[in-house]
Amino acid sequence: MRSLLHPAQQEEQMDAPDLDPAIYAHVLTDLASVNRWTFAARPTIGFIARAVGDRKRFTLLDVGYGDGDMLRAIARWAEKRGIEAELTGVDLNPNSEQVARAATPNALNIEYLTGDYLDQVGRGFDLIISSLVAHHMSHDQLLGFLRTMEAWAQRGWLVNDLHRHRFAYLGFPLLATVMRWHRIVRQDGQLSIARAFRPREWLPVLAEAGLEHQARVVRRFPFRICVERLR
Repeated sequence: MRSLLHPAQQEEQMDAPDLDPAIYAHVLTDLASVNRWTFAARPTIGFIARAVGDRKRFTLLDVGYGDGDMLRAIARWAEKRGIEAELTGVDLNPNSEQVARAATPNALNIEYLTGDYLDQVGRGFDLIISSLVAHHMSHDQLLGFLRTMEAWAQRGWLVNDLHRHRFAYLGFPLLATVMRWHRIVRQDGQLSIARAFRPREWLPVLAEAGLEHQARVVRRFPFRICVERLR
């Protein structure tokens, strides 16, 4: 059995540049289902609600949007409350854009882009968020991401990621099998949990990024860790 004493370093299959686009699309669709079943949007929308307050408009950049399910959840949340949300997503994988556009109704005002988030942050966003992206990053990439969000997010930023927890690690393959999610989702999902941080492991990362006094680390149900910064 894999040791969870330290974060795993093995690369995930979905990050392979030569992964067949049809398989990648299947994986993204199933990951959106994973997110629904594990309430992935709840902590992000809670953070946005606190950041927006009684304002009637906000802009947001989602880094690594995948299937676009988080942006769709945010769009619907804002629409129900009469809030104008200018939502932009950027993803390095060009196959994500096609999948996200196909899954998004035309009525939802979401801009999906392909490329590096560094090319977009200068546009000026109230909020910058990511969900299940941080554990895909190297140490240096994560530090750069945190510093960039701190420099450019005008109202605040959020990292919504997994908690490296033994119960989640052992339980996820069972859930994935019952739900008949793609083999890569089942295997990568367990590896993602093994790659993620525990709450105390975020503290030295924030300190190295110079953000130990700006951001807070909170646990969210089920088996989520959120690193959030509100100005």
